[in-house]
Amino acid sequence: MAVDSARVEKFRKMPIDGQSLKRLVDAGLTWLRTNQQTVNSLNVFPVPDGDTGTNMVLTLQSAWNEIKDMGTHNLSEMAAAVSKGALMGARGNSGVIMSQLWRGFSRGVHGKETLDVQTLVKAFGEARDTAYKGVVRPVEGTILTVAKETAFATEAALESAKDVIDIFEVAVKAADEAVQKTPDLLPVLKQAGVVDAGGKGLFFILEGMLRHVYGESLDTPTVSVQPLSSMQMQNAMEEVEEGQDYEVVVDFYPNGELELPKFYGRLEEMGTSIQVGEGEGMYRMHIHVPIEKRYEPIDYIMGIGTISKVAMENLLAQMNDLQKSKASQIQFSAVEPGQIAVVVVSPGPGLSRIFASLGVCAVVAGGQTMNPSTQDILNAFENLPTDKVIILPNNKNIIMAANQAKEVTVKKVAVVSSRTVPQGLAAMLSFNPDGELDPVAEKMTKALSAVKTGEITVATRSVEIDNVVVKEGQVIALLDGKLVASSDSVEHGVMDLLEKANAGEHELVTLFFGENMTHVEANRLKDVIGRKYPSLEIEVQEGGQPHYQFIISIE
Repeated sequence: MAVDSARVEKFRKMPIDGQSLKRLVDAGLTWLRTNQQTVNSLNVFPVPDGDTGTNMVLTLQSAWNEIKDMGTHNLSEMAAAVSKGALMGARGNSGVIMSQLWRGFSRGVHGKETLDVQTLVKAFGEARDTAYKGVVRPVEGTILTVAKETAFATEAALESAKDVIDIFEVAVKAADEAVQKTPDLLPVLKQAGVVDAGGKGLFFILEGMLRHVYGESLDTPTVSVQPLSSMQMQNAMEEVEEGQDYEVVVDFYPNGELELPKFYGRLEEMGTSIQVGEGEGMYRMHIHVPIEKRYEPIDYIMGIGTISKVAMENLLAQMNDLQKSKASQIQFSAVEPGQIAVVVVSPGPGLSRIFASLGVCAVVAGGQTMNPSTQDILNAFENLPTDKVIILPNNKNIIMAANQAKEVTVKKVAVVSSRTVPQGLAAMLSFNPDGELDPVAEKMTKALSAVKTGEITVATRSVEIDNVVVKEGQVIALLDGKLVASSDSVEHGVMDLLEKANAGEHELVTLFFGENMTHVEANRLKDVIGRKYPSLEIEVQEGGQPHYQFIISIE
């Protein structure tokens, strides 16, 4: 990093109080958001659901929203507010762990007006300890490891550090080194050729804080180009910033080699939510811009290449349509005082309707790429007229947020840790609204093992995992979360999956088709399966889920 020495000296002499922490949080959030797509791209499996960067941004954004209007100079009060905001806004496993890191940090600075070396080192240690305690089975090679190594490094530097800035420099260096070592600790990362996404996100937060001290830019990302198939443009709808009125997407072929730093830098002058993808020589640029700048990206790209396609959407209109879609009425079961209410997380409108028909009282929209926050889950049941609630997360990356919602409510809540939609549906078949909470939750939990889950999607990059060779753009099949097959068509992918699942030994297969599949195609596939497995009962249901052509239940 280029260092503004005079600025750094100024920071060394000034007290780090609540307002200083507020500026550091803002800087960490800004730098994380700038590099959000880099974090999203660090996905172990080549599936189009890389969302760790988005989850961490939205979690820290919630913390920022909690403190942005606070005028207190008290460090302890500001840190407590950051912790509260992160807790309620936590999304996904990395977001929940990050909220625990802030919770520990807040404990470490409790009662302090300003930050000194000893307090900062203590806060890093408390952050590490709190995060580890918050995870039932800590896994090394993750964000936890990065937090641990960072804390150890700052503790080792305690005697030699002259001030807080020295400790921040040690922390950033240690976090960077720990991220690079994550593949050595978690074999699946090494197999996939990536570092841990959550750890990388934590590094960007710390680095953003240090860049703020150094006077470095926080707006120009560590430039990268992702495969076209992994661009997550729908995630940008969750973060439409005030004044960014239009979404512009341009496909183009550059005249020569694209100078990425210069390209990003020019786009940063126009708008936000910048993404750049590439496939077979064609680039795709995505950006949000104010109304008066909506043609600037197009004019700029015309000067550096040949445009093949342009798409422009009014973001406010899109948001309105999205809200209307979410508000489309589903008849949920009424719950009486004393009964048990079930709240589920569902990735598609068709699946939501099925859950409603089975007796759930509320649905939280979410799944891959759109993990709901602790607050979202809490809001779904806080106003229900009963104090007994069961939550079905239906996604391994939402279980932690569900448990966090359980901890912050006064209601009696049980989390039935369903990791997939078929598991959630199987659990609902064992639901009794008039039973006692713990026995009912226990019975639903036992039902989770009665079903296998298959998923069919398209690979976002080439990789070899578990001896399955995948090329970008191929159809891939996952069985209970494990990559089991790659093929050149959805039909072959489904058939390979069923063979791996020993479908002939089961009784019922249900195909939940996604938003980009038709009922006709799903029924055709049903006939193909029926010819190979004549003893199987096969059902077809509309799921409406994004990214996954089929979610398959095998019972």
